[in-house]
Amino acid sequence: MPKRLPERKCVGCGALKPKNELARIVLSPEGEFIVDPTGKAPGRGAYICRNKDCLRRAEKNRGLEKSFRRSISPLVYEKLGRLIDE
Repeated sequence: MPKRLPERKCVGCGALKPKNELARIVLSPEGEFIVDPTGKAPGRGAYICRNKDCLRRAEKNRGLEKSFRRSISPLVYEKLGRLIDE
């Protein structure tokens, strides 16, 4: 029987997708937001589709704020937008 991939919910569009198709955004113990390509960085994580539309939706519906339970600067969204495109 094939191993099931864990699914996560995108904070932008709300779609359930396999974990490896989404970008993980982490609030590090130092309080910095980073995109975690390995999925293993320490800290609280949230998942988002790897496209600008979902990032815009997450900003509009405050998906990251809800996930991390704190306010997030628009500069963080700009930084994440550049990192998700890479």
